[in-house]
Formats: sequence, C-alpha cells, structure tokens
Amino acid sequence: MKTRAVRIYGVNDLRLEEFELPEMKDDEIIVRVVSDSICMSSHKLAMMGNSHKRVRWDLSKRPVIIGHEFCGIIENVGKKWAGKFRAGEKFAIQPALNYPDKDGKPTLWSPGYSYEYTGGDAVRIIIPAEVMEMDCLLNYQGSNFFMGSLAEPVSCVIGAFHAQYHTTNGSYVHDMGIVQGGSLALLASVGPMGLGAIDYAIHNPRKPSRVIVTDIDDSRLTRAAELLTKAEAAKNGVELHYVNTRDIADPVSHLKDLNGGKLFDDVFVFAPVKPVIELGGRLLGHDGCLNFFAGPTDTGLSAMMNFYNVHYESHHLTGTSGGNTSDMREALAMMSEGALNPVFMITHVGGLDAVGETTINLDKIPGGKKLIYTGKKLELAAIEDFAKKAKEAKDGLGPFYGKLAEICAAHNGLWSREAEEYLLEHAPEI
Repeated sequence: MKTRAVRIYGVNDLRLEEFELPEMKDDEIIVRVVSDSICMSSHKLAMMGNSHKRVRWDLSKRPVIIGHEFCGIIENVGKKWAGKFRAGEKFAIQPALNYPDKDGKPTLWSPGYSYEYTGGDAVRIIIPAEVMEMDCLLNYQGSNFFMGSLAEPVSCVIGAFHAQYHTTNGSYVHDMGIVQGGSLALLASVGPMGLGAIDYAIHNPRKPSRVIVTDIDDSRLTRAAELLTKAEAAKNGVELHYVNTRDIADPVSHLKDLNGGKLFDDVFVFAPVKPVIELGGRLLGHDGCLNFFAGPTDTGLSAMMNFYNVHYESHHLTGTSGGNTSDMREALAMMSEGALNPVFMITHVGGLDAVGETTINLDKIPGGKKLIYTGKKLELAAIEDFAKKAKEAKDGLGPFYGKLAEICAAHNGLWSREAEEYLLEHAPEI
C-alpha cells in the first residue's frame, strides 16, 4: 500500500514523498490520517535533526514521518487487536508513549519523531504495537476531526495543571493541582497554548477564584479577551483580567494589586524568556508553585530564582513536557461534552503540501495553530485571509475560499465542523 507523507532527513530537510508501506503485522493497525495540527515541537525537531532527543537513529538513512497531533479513521486492524478496535472508528493518539526499553526504563520514542511509518503528516500510516500496548491509541467520539488533533495540545495544558503541587498543613504530603479557589497568573499566555490554559482554568472542575493573564501585545490580548471573555469566566465563578505588562514599570506591584494585594498561589510561564521566568518567581506567594510550561530550544537557558524564598516561603518549581494518557482522555471527554472548545487555537488551514515550509518557518508565522488536512493539496492560509484569497486566487480556488470565508464568518471567524466538512468534500486531493 502506497502512502504520501512528510519525512525528515536532517536539519530543515523535510520532504513530501510517496512510498510503499510494509505489510501490516498481526500486532499493528493501519489508519488513514485526516487532520494534524503542527506543533512548535515539530519545528524544534526540524531545527535539531539527529540531535533531537526523540530521534532514534540516523535520519539520513531512516527518515521518520513528522507530526504528532493527529486524528483519523482506523482502516485495518491486526488480529491481536481485533477485539478492541474496529475499522471505521475514529481515533486520536497520545504520542508520549513512555515505552520501556529492555531494562524497563521509559524511552522517548514517539510518533512524529521516532518512527519510519508512524506520524501525523501522512495520508496512511502503520500504528506499531507499542502504541496499543501503552494504551495510547484512543477512541474518539467527536463529530469532527480537528478537535481530535487539538486533544494532544489540550492534554499538555491539563497535564501542567495537574503537575502543580502545594504542601498540606505542614506535612510532607503534596496536594496536587492548582489551589482550588486560589489565584493564578498566566504569563505570556495569549498564544495557542496559553489560550488553552485560560479555557481550562475557567472550565475545569478545580478552578481558581482569580486568573490574571499577561502579554506584551495588545492585539493578541484583545483577541484573547474576545474569545475567552470576562463574562464567561464570571459565569463559572472566576474573576478574569487581561494585562499588557510591556510599559508597566513595576509589574509585580501592579499584578499584586489586581490580586487583592496578594502574591499568587500558582504561576505559569508560557515563554522561554529569562525576564518572564524571573517575573514569575517574584509573583509567587507563600507555598506558591511556578510552572515553566514553555519548551526552550536553548539547552543552556537559565534564570535567577530566589532561594531564600524557596527555603522560607516554600516556593516550588515544576514543568511538564506533554500530557499523559489520562490527561488526553480528560481532554477528549471535556471536548466531547462541550466543556472545552479549543477551536480558537486554530488560525491557519492547509494541506499536506504545506507542511514542510510551515514546519520550518513556524516560529515566523503569526497566529495560533496551523491545521493540516493530510489528504488535501492546499497552501497554508489564515482563516482571516479566506475572503482575500477568494478574490486573488489564480488556481480556480476562488469560489472554494469564498465559501470557506462565508462559513467561518458565520462562526465568529472561527473554524468549525461545517468548514471542515466543506473542505473535505471540495478541496483538491494531494
């Protein structure tokens, strides 16, 4: 069986290729990928090539399929899994397998980084046995595919919230999670993952009483405030503030004043920037926990932390790199129930032919998540530019983009099930 996929051969060497998949084994599953959301982690893989920790072998000799935020349909199930999975079912995937090596230690092997025939930026792939063995191929009941692709980034947010910890009445038993009814500061938090954190903070069962979101870009803050409103937060018992700290001389005092004169129980840092990290440390109150969420590319990134406060004020530090399977299941359940609606993360849509250039230049492309429909041939386009593309298209796609613009306008400028269904029916095949 032939497939088309984007594979990495080395630093910024991404190639869209057609090749033959090997015959499926009895402990494997063949799936058709429908959507994949491009992650900054894939950009880092492209930048680092063989030096990336999740790469298992020489990419120039054994290239791997990139992409790890994917969703699709199961097409063929090996005998070993016939009682658990069926052809025609939708799936999502948890790429953080933590598959043990021969000594029982968890590896960093992951779809999208470590497998020749398993990754999201492909038309068809083979799911290896270890994915099922680790219970990481997940049934998805949603009515669309794009939410299934967003489940992985949402699970990263959920995992970070669960990783927060605080002391319990002076004991050595940690109370896991953010402080319920406490105060939460989300710094540099109006990118796609930051928006997901705001959404989860105001809609998950363990809520803070106050959330303060900062950034230094007015347009991004305005968009965030329109998508996740103060009124919606208040309806869920959360007081929400958006603050541009760019020109504030003393941001600690300013944010403290907004928090009723108190420092914060929980602080998340969404940018791998030394001053932002250090601001986060200065915002911690007694028994406060700082979560460094942003994944840096600088292996020597360091920042100052006040160890007097670590000792006497019980300041804590944590960080996570992805969610686990439980987090993924929570994400899928909350999205299916309508408790979370992370569609606002998506700002661009494209086809498989757009993956290489988009992944390499992802840090230079503004906006949020770049959603790829892997069976389609479409250049990457911002949702807000669909109407413009309808007028300027020279490839016969003017009416196509015109209709997409009309559908998205009817959904407050956001992607939707209706838009996805129209694209899947009318966009050119890859």
